[in-house]
Amino acid sequence: MSGHDHDHHDHHHHGDGPHHEHHHDAAADPDRWKHDGIRVIPADKLDPNVPSTAGMDRKAAINFARVGAQKLWAGTVTIRPDAKTGAHHHGHLESVIYVVRGRARMRWGESLQFVAEAGPGDFIFVPPYVPHQEINASPDEVLECVLVRSDGEAIAVNLDIEPVEKPESVLWIDPIHRG
Repeated sequence: MSGHDHDHHDHHHHGDGPHHEHHHDAAADPDRWKHDGIRVIPADKLDPNVPSTAGMDRKAAINFARVGAQKLWAGTVTIRPDAKTGAHHHGHLESVIYVVRGRARMRWGESLQFVAEAGPGDFIFVPPYVPHQEINASPDEVLECVLVRSDGEAIAVNLDIEPVEKPESVLWIDPIHRG
């Protein structure tokens, strides 16, 4: 018999009271969360080994290889002034972008006809399959963002849409593009 006897879960009906409802494994192994619990990834330990592009400096913080995260990817993105992506979407992935510094402009739609801007402290949500283009809206200020995705896998589908704002100056290809 190991300390991980799962039959314990059936014994809550004999009135021990709520203080016995805790998972029994915790008592058996007080250190079990020590190496599989909360992880802090310091700013200077982010992983630069993610696909990069001219004008961008990206670093992965949370991905499967680093911390065993299975449902999320997170990292930072630093985008040069005036940088733009081409039109693309990320398949079934959901993305959240948090703007730390600078000004982000997002264009989206079948012909990129919709536009919105976000500044420091703002969150941007990008739903699955939405055609979009990211733009550093400032001609002279770096755009710094935190990017979180709903999966660790890299998906970027480039679309043959004529961008409203042509990405001829500097391409901003985000962390999961393989550009």
